[in-house]
Amino acid sequence: PFFVNRGGLPVDEPTWERMWRHVGRIHPEGERVAQRIRGAADLPKIPIPSVPVFQPSTPIPERLEAVQRYIRELQYNHTGTQFFEIKKSRPLTGLMDLAKEMTKEALPIKCLEAVILGIYLTNNMTTLDRFPISFKTHFSGNYFRHIVLGVNFGGRYGALGISRREELMYKAPVFRTLSELIFDFEEAYRRCWHTLKKVKLGHCVSHDPHSVEQIEWKHSVLDLDKLTREDFRKELERHARDMRLKIGKGTGPPSPTKDRKKDVSSPQRGQASPHRRNSRGDRRPSGEKKPADSKAMPDLNGYQIRV
Repeated sequence: PFFVNRGGLPVDEPTWERMWRHVGRIHPEGERVAQRIRGAADLPKIPIPSVPVFQPSTPIPERLEAVQRYIRELQYNHTGTQFFEIKKSRPLTGLMDLAKEMTKEALPIKCLEAVILGIYLTNNMTTLDRFPISFKTHFSGNYFRHIVLGVNFGGRYGALGISRREELMYKAPVFRTLSELIFDFEEAYRRCWHTLKKVKLGHCVSHDPHSVEQIEWKHSVLDLDKLTREDFRKELERHARDMRLKIGKGTGPPSPTKDRKKDVSSPQRGQASPHRRNSRGDRRPSGEKKPADSKAMPDLNGYQIRV
């Protein structure tokens, strides 16, 4: 029964309210049934998955396996009820509070919740870069969407997540390039008779759990119907290069002040790989380069003089 957490304790009030609204629509006596189940003394105890704890010497690949194992133990949510409301526009600190609630309640989750949980459980792995990867596929006249948390450690790419399909969630960090990782997901979709239509790539997420910045979910939007195979590969590698330029050596996104100074003091960087595309208007759709703003540089230079 999905009305109690795995420890037999009631979930928090907002979660309960969402459950009752949903249950009331599909089962007139749902609340009475739930209370009867909650009051039963002969129900077996469901084991609560333990949040992984690591020694400082534990290698990052082993930590990722443990995180993925924990996400898998929570199980995929097949109930049709969204237990945790996730707003992508929330600041990172709010999403991390929600992830902490997920570990407390230990309820089944879906792919977006798994991404938030993956970020929360890898925040102390400062040498690991994390970024969201979204997929849009087509099958039997319908479109489907899925999201995983891309990771990069030591120049090798992988992914964390949860899915109904085993091959559409965890990928060990063994792929040499970002394009190899995405092509592996594409092949997995093909085996499920899905056609990959779009890939949306975000920028790396800060390791500061108290950061008030928002996750950049769609820095690059790649439409496969508008790109040749080679252009698709080039845009994936361009995005990987943009992330490397922005985050340095895995220390997380720089502060806005440092970022502005970098843009001014690095004239050798071309327009194809700008440092900052934080606003939605700066997003690069289908690999197209955004023309440079001729008014931007005087403003930045003026800011540098004031500093």
